[in-house]
Amino acid sequence: MSEEQAYTVVGGRGTMTVFEIYIKTTPERLWEAITSEEMRARYSFGVGTASEWTQGSEYKSAVPGVIDIASGENFEVDPPRRLVQSFNALWSDQVKSEGASRVIWEIEPVGTSCRLRVTHDQLNDDANDELFGGWPMILSGLKTLIETGEDLDTPGSLRYSDAAGA
Repeated sequence: MSEEQAYTVVGGRGTMTVFEIYIKTTPERLWEAITSEEMRARYSFGVGTASEWTQGSEYKSAVPGVIDIASGENFEVDPPRRLVQSFNALWSDQVKSEGASRVIWEIEPVGTSCRLRVTHDQLNDDANDELFGGWPMILSGLKTLIETGEDLDTPGSLRYSDAAGA
């Protein structure tokens, strides 16, 4: 089984990719990890995401003064269950040319855990792999942080973490 197959639940390359993981936590704690700029930076390549987290508000993902990663609008904000956002990749000219796509975060309690499903859709048929290739590391880092309190140090997972202090 390839690395991609281990994480892709539905779809794959192209218009939609879905990732599903289970995390031993509450919906509220998982929601906080998704919407906290500081927590997000710990599992998302060192990149924080700032927003008011209200319907129609904008968000920006960046390491200030180092690199802008993404921006978009929060279409639907239903804590602690669902977040729907547009996604405009900004880290290179190649991904900027892809235009906007959509990311849906869905949290469902399952016993003493939560199922987190992240759907990245409305991608072009031949979408650049960079648009969705980082999700396995991001979601693995999220799970590790919530369940152990530690940062995951996979290749690339903390890519910009040192740059923030530079």
